[in-house]
Amino acid sequence: MYLVYLAAGRGSRLPKQYRKRPKCMTKIKNKTIFERNLNFFKYFKKKIIITGYKKQFLKKYVKKYNFKEIVNKDYKKTNMVHSLLLAKKNLNKTNDIVVCYGDILFDNDIFEFFREKNKNVMPVNKNWLTYWKKRFKINMIKNDAEDIMIKNNKLLNIGSKIKKKFPKYQFMGIFKISFKTFKGMRSFYLKINDKKIDMTNFINLCIKNKVIEFKTKTYSKMWYEIDSLKDIKIAEREINRW
Repeated sequence: MYLVYLAAGRGSRLPKQYRKRPKCMTKIKNKTIFERNLNFFKYFKKKIIITGYKKQFLKKYVKKYNFKEIVNKDYKKTNMVHSLLLAKKNLNKTNDIVVCYGDILFDNDIFEFFREKNKNVMPVNKNWLTYWKKRFKINMIKNDAEDIMIKNNKLLNIGSKIKKKFPKYQFMGIFKISFKTFKGMRSFYLKINDKKIDMTNFINLCIKNKVIEFKTKTYSKMWYEIDSLKDIKIAEREINRW
């Protein structure tokens, strides 16, 4: 199984002092986001990191932890979908791919969801609203969170704006796909020719066009998304719990 770690972004919503390094180098107390996920990385023999913004600060981590680095030279003009699909030449058709955003923290046991071969799996967090209420005022949550529709553990829709009720679950920025699905996604991406498309809207288009099917698995343990100074403070305050 391959890991593709998406770390090309700039973290534009973070305060200026945090934008001197890649977003995954943001420190939560005495360790970076990257370092706090090291135990999860150990599950993978093959690890790919997609870099871009301030990539020089990741050089020693790439070497020390045996990552294959791929540079997204167009990170300013593209999004995570483009970064992910740059990994094509470094993947193998016999291995599944776990895709992980570079700005999330989570419990290592999420790996258990990914053991079944040739299955597209998306963990979804059922305690997300409790966390989001710490991040935003209630009337602002709908502007940041995304709607998600699931039926019989099958993902039907993702990435839309929340209109009325809050969804039961939230996408966590981590999922697993087969190599066959990866190829289908890449072909579809080239077809739609939209380098700015974000990941969830791209996944949604793939679902609608029968490029991909996701089985969802409910997750309830620790998960943090680091987008702002408040997110950093929340994670630092609660970090001793995990």
